Amino acid sequence: MRIDVFTIFPDLVDGFAAGALLGRARRDGLLDLRVHDLRSAATDARRSVDDTPFGGGAGMVLAPGPIFGAVEAVDPPRPLYLLGPGGRRLDQAVVEELAALGTSPAGGFSLLCGRYEGVDQRVVDHLVDGELSVGDYVLAGGEAAALVVVEAVARLQPGVMGNLASAEEESFSAGLLEYPHYTRPARFRDWEVPPVLRTGDHGRVARWRHAMALRRTLEVRPDLVEGRGGLSPEEEGLLEELAASGEGPAGEA
Repeated sequence: MRIDVFTIFPDLVDGFAAGALLGRARRDGLLDLRVHDLRSAATDARRSVDDTPFGGGAGMVLAPGPIFGAVEAVDPPRPLYLLGPGGRRLDQAVVEELAALGTSPAGGFSLLCGRYEGVDQRVVDHLVDGELSVGDYVLAGGEAAALVVVEAVARLQPGVMGNLASAEEESFSAGLLEYPHYTRPARFRDWEVPPVLRTGDHGRVARWRHAMALRRTLEVRPDLVEGRGGLSPEEEGLLEELAASGEGPAGEA
């Protein structure tokens, strides 16, 4: 999977991506992350990449020249997405679409990090293929957003997570939040691990986990359940079964 990132702060991206999961994926050849400095295409002695906006106003705007120059010099994999507030909202479905681009003829995709007041509109109109947003809030630049995209996509690549089931069972994979997890000791202070998890009955454990995922999602993210079209009759029955068994999380009856 190849992902190219264009930024005026390449060290921010490379530094984070050198450690933990991303660093291991890069070293193992599972992730081809290439970070490009927009200043490399600047044409003045100061390597300027921004200028004041026409019409006046506060702040600076990333100029089109260095951005077009940096992208065209690399010819990165397409699509190329600008990280900005007007883009398509990143969620797990979008992450899965981006991850699938690893098997496309291009072999990946690219990201452009905005800064200051944004980028010249001609970049939006004539260079990028679309925009991505990580949420309705303001960041100092697109680097943090780019890293969110890169990590979310990279962990879905074969071999990156090590255990494929980890990616298949986590939050949002089925439109639900993930079920609660427990590890040793079985009793910590006055809180015990639910007995069902210690039965060794894998079918019963799977049903409990699905029921807990449903209940947790209904309690804290009911919008996700609504987005799935509500509960199926089987899921309603599973929740009734959970309530009747009294097998809730630690600390509950």
